[in-house]
Amino acid sequence: MKTVTEIVNQQLFSAEDLRVLLTAKGRDRELLFAKAREVKESVTGKKVYFRGLVEFSNVCSKDCLYCGIRKSNGKVVRYNATDEEILEACRFAWEKRFGSVVLQSGELESKSFVQRVDKLVKKIKQLSNNELGITLSCGEQSQETYLRWFESGAHRYLLRIEASNRELYYKIHPDTPKHSFEKRVEALQFLREAGYQLGTGVMIGLPFQTSDDLVNDLLFFKKIDIDMCGMGPYIEHEHTPLYQFRHLLQPKMDRFHLALNMIAVLRLLMPDINIAAATALQAIDPAGREKALTVGANVIMPNLTPCEYRKEYLLYEDKPCLDEDAALCRNCLEARIELAGSEIGYDEWGDSKHFFSRQ
Repeated sequence: MKTVTEIVNQQLFSAEDLRVLLTAKGRDRELLFAKAREVKESVTGKKVYFRGLVEFSNVCSKDCLYCGIRKSNGKVVRYNATDEEILEACRFAWEKRFGSVVLQSGELESKSFVQRVDKLVKKIKQLSNNELGITLSCGEQSQETYLRWFESGAHRYLLRIEASNRELYYKIHPDTPKHSFEKRVEALQFLREAGYQLGTGVMIGLPFQTSDDLVNDLLFFKKIDIDMCGMGPYIEHEHTPLYQFRHLLQPKMDRFHLALNMIAVLRLLMPDINIAAATALQAIDPAGREKALTVGANVIMPNLTPCEYRKEYLLYEDKPCLDEDAALCRNCLEARIELAGSEIGYDEWGDSKHFFSRQ
C-alpha cells in the first residue's frame, strides 16, 4: 500500500489514493495539508479573492430535507430584499474593491424571478462601470434563462449537487420531479454550454454518507470538469426532516476535519480551480475559514446581506456573522486572511485559471 508521501507527490490519483488521503490523520494529514498549500501557491498564487455575498431572498420552491429555508418550514420568516438594498450592497463591494459579488437566493423559476435577476445583473454592471464580476447561485433554471443571465453579465454560477451518489441524493431530497437528480446534473451541463465558469459542491459528513461517496464526489468534480467548488461540513437544522437522523452524524469537529481534507485533496486533484472557504467551517471552528485557506482554498465570501435579513437565511444552525455589518465583516476577514499568510486580490475578478486553460 502506498504511503501518503508517495500519493501526494503523484500527478494522477486513483479512487484508492483519494480514499487514503481523505482518511489521513495526524502526521499524514499534516503532509497532505502542506502539499495542498504548496500546490495552491505554485498554481493559483497566494492571493485570496473576495466574493461579496448578497443573500437577497429566502423564498424557495424546493423542499430539500436538510435545508432550513425549505418551502415547508413554516417557522421561517420569508423576505425579499429590495432592489435598492441589493444594489447598495453591490455598490459597497465595488467601492471597497472586492472585485466580485455573489447573488444567492432560494430556488424559484417564475417569470418574475427570472426577469428580476436579469435586471439586477444589468444594474450591477452599470453601477460598477462593468468592473464587478458577478456569480449567481439561484438554483436550477432553464437553458434559456441561464443563457439570458450570462448575456446580461453574469459569468460564474454555483449550483451545488450536494451528493453525486443518486441514492444518497434521494435520502436528502424528496424523490419528486421537482427534486430530480437527473435534472440537477442536466442543469450543470446547461451552465457549461451557456459559457459560465461552472461551480458545484457537496455537503461533507451527511447522515448515510460513506467515504466512498466522498471519493466519488471528487471524481464527479473531475469528470464534469468544474472550474470552482463550494463545499463544507453538513450542519444540522432542527426544523428539517433530516434532523431526525442526527444520531448517525460524526461529531462536528470530525466533520470539520473531513471537510479540510476534502479541500486539500481537491486542490491536489484539480490544482487550478477556485475553491471557496465555506462559511459553515466557521460555524464549527472560529478560525475555520482561515484554516481552509491554508490547505487549498483561495476564495472567501464576506457577507454583505443587510443584517436585518441574515438571521432568516439560515440553511443550517449556528451560522456565524449574523450581526456584523458589511464594513466589520470586511475588516475582520482582511485580518484573518493576513493571519493565514495570504493576500487579498483587490479589484480582481479572480477567475478560475482552469476555465481559461480549458478554453
